[in-house]
Amino acid sequence: MKSCFLLLISVFFFSCQQKENKKPAAEAPTPVVQQEKKQENEQIGDTIAMNFKNEENVFSAEGHLDSINSKVYVQFKNEDLGELNAQIVPDAGKGNIRFNQIIFPDKTSDGPFGMDTKIPLQQKGTHILVIGHSLMADNPYYGNFKVQLAIQKE
Repeated sequence: MKSCFLLLISVFFFSCQQKENKKPAAEAPTPVVQQEKKQENEQIGDTIAMNFKNEENVFSAEGHLDSINSKVYVQFKNEDLGELNAQIVPDAGKGNIRFNQIIFPDKTSDGPFGMDTKIPLQQKGTHILVIGHSLMADNPYYGNFKVQLAIQKE
């Protein structure tokens, strides 16, 4: 009985002792510097949300058309009335790709357009541009492209 009691007391004292972890000054943790992430407009699924303008005050993004996503929806918010200058630049140089439609904030639409277009914006709010290939032409475009949107105020 005495031996069990002594064993329990010794286990109790050993478990209550705390170890100090001292690191030498040379191993002190260095502060982590957060790098500012560049703000980019990215395609997620079949949608490109144009949230950021570049240095020239132009919305710019890279997109991709494939057999799964045969249309890409470009959303942008317009706060001022004016004119939209939109341009698609395919990586291949040329291809069967165009602005099929624009959907205005009141859900009316217009289109089709070409690879370059100028559209008057007479409503404030979220607009959607639909990019795809022309159904009137052969060989649908599959691949990467760049889209640029510039809004000139009235």
